[in-house]
Amino acid sequence: MQFNFVPMILGMALVTILPRALPAVLIKKMNFGPKTEKFLRLVPYTAMTAMIFPGLLTVDAARVEIGLAGALAAGLLAWKKCPVMVCVLGAIGVDLLLYLVV
Repeated sequence: MQFNFVPMILGMALVTILPRALPAVLIKKMNFGPKTEKFLRLVPYTAMTAMIFPGLLTVDAARVEIGLAGALAAGLLAWKKCPVMVCVLGAIGVDLLLYLVV
């Protein structure tokens, strides 16, 4: 018995792309209130935080403070409106210094 994978792959592509593409196409035609627009603008930051935060605590399980110090450095740089790359490099630099010194 031979199984044709092409229809299955096309079906999986369809159910994957529809939930992603439809909102992007339809959202331009929709009007939201100011509170809803603000909420929608904050969703990517919330999702990014949810993905990053557990990693801060598991950088080095024996020395959690190193991950938190890097996060604090990145947060301060972001608060000063530095570019994302500067925030990342600042966090890496603080973590590296703490590993070398402590």
